[in-house]
Amino acid sequence: MSDKRDYYEILGIPRTASKEEIKKAYRKLAMQFHPDKNPGNKEAEAKFKEASHAADILMDDQKRSMYDRVGHAAEQGGMGGGGFSGGSADFGDLGDIFGDIFGDILGGQRGGRSGRSRGRSRAQGGADLQTEMSVTFEEAAFGVEKELHINRSVQCEPCAGSGAKKGSGPVTCDMCQGHGEIRRQQGFFTIAQPCPKCQGSGQMIKEPCEICHGRGRNKKKEKLSVKVPAGIDEGQRLKLSGQGDAGINGGPSGDLYVLIRLEEHEFFKRDEYDVLCEVPISFSQAALGAEIEVPTLGGRVSMKIPDGTQSGQKMKLRNKGITKLGGYGFGDQIITIHVETPTKISKEQREIFHRLQEMEQNSSNPMTKGFLDRVKELFQ
Repeated sequence: MSDKRDYYEILGIPRTASKEEIKKAYRKLAMQFHPDKNPGNKEAEAKFKEASHAADILMDDQKRSMYDRVGHAAEQGGMGGGGFSGGSADFGDLGDIFGDIFGDILGGQRGGRSGRSRGRSRAQGGADLQTEMSVTFEEAAFGVEKELHINRSVQCEPCAGSGAKKGSGPVTCDMCQGHGEIRRQQGFFTIAQPCPKCQGSGQMIKEPCEICHGRGRNKKKEKLSVKVPAGIDEGQRLKLSGQGDAGINGGPSGDLYVLIRLEEHEFFKRDEYDVLCEVPISFSQAALGAEIEVPTLGGRVSMKIPDGTQSGQKMKLRNKGITKLGGYGFGDQIITIHVETPTKISKEQREIFHRLQEMEQNSSNPMTKGFLDRVKELFQ
């Protein structure tokens, strides 16, 4: 009796499993026991080979049919020459599975260029950059165009970004012979990895540019004009496409992100598109009412204070706020009234306040009356 394990048992599938179920089971085991994930682990390598062989048999309709009839005897040629060799599996139907597994293990990309092709494209996109820009309250409200100085990598002019000295050029990498990959044997698989000497480009620069020293780029301080749209707020970012670091070997430049920092204002605060402002008024103005001037982003405007106005009361000036981003309307200005208590008063004022205090017993102070009534009820 053969001491080999049943192939269905190895893969953990029923005998009625479809090809898709076989692929799924094999891929799970291959990812678990692949030698690259278990370096030096002989037991894992043995299980990987066992699963690969089982999948090869069961993925082939003819081999699977014969195995289902006579089991492992089919591999020993015991069917009148109609058997199959267990040592010569070609894994023809498993190529797509191997591609998935190697992509996951090695971090490669499916559908990429073959390792047998001569080198890879060295073009790489430039890095994105971020900087900050400070704007005043008014600049954020109405929009502004400002200058910005930024240090970024730009293409080296003498070598046109090639990194090679003028009159020379890249040469074939002597480690990978221009393939851009180093191939090594892992068990019965051949695995390709990017060449460490040329970083997968297949080329080396023997005579580097004297200006950029082979990098193909140089740091440069540049002045940019930035349009800040009306309505922008603290912490929002502007994107300047193509104004980041230059790409390598013809690759696209990265983008520049400008983070907006809003300067504090002497009078105003912001709540989305509304402008908040606190306005002080006197006792007499609060009691009798008044016409006062208040500051807005567009200048001073007149506002009516009704008699009996309370401290903390809010009033709204419509469309006196910030331009909404995109130019669709305006916010409002919200005025918070603060009834101010004088800290120093004249003798004459003191006499007037004493007279007012005597008269207040019969006056209408709804909050005070309500408070005193509740106190009396509490301590009765």
